Amino acid sequence: MPVRYKSEATFLEIPVISIAVGPDPANHEVRGHARGVIALGDIATGVLALGGVARGVVALGGVAIGGLALGGLGIGLLSFGGLALGYFAGGGVAIGYAAAGGLAIGYYATGGAAIGKFVMGPLRRDPEAVEFFSRLLNGMRLFSGPK
Repeated sequence: MPVRYKSEATFLEIPVISIAVGPDPANHEVRGHARGVIALGDIATGVLALGGVARGVVALGGVAIGGLALGGLGIGLLSFGGLALGYFAGGGVAIGYAAAGGLAIGYYATGGAAIGKFVMGPLRRDPEAVEFFSRLLNGMRLFSGPK
């Protein structure tokens, strides 16, 4: 059963909330494409996008593309997923400037099988990689709140 919803509230002529799930034969759509600030659909495009294919500043979905991407395939500045591609990537296979994962490929890489300029893995432990990932973890602790 297809679902279509667009909020009457808009931001820059874009619906604040848009939901599009399932086919819509009247509009010749095989799958729903939600477009809004908050988008939820088979395909979702928005600031916050949730869907099978999600594109947005924050994207969560099977295929997620955005600033912060979380999905089976994550592509973004900061990406997490089974296959993660991004500046900072984490996942089963992670490829990026800084990569952490089962297979990590990057300038700085850490993981089970790490390939890169500076590596922290079971076979090699470069001091530059240890320092980089230590600084990265310490920086993330600053955002975790009081201890």
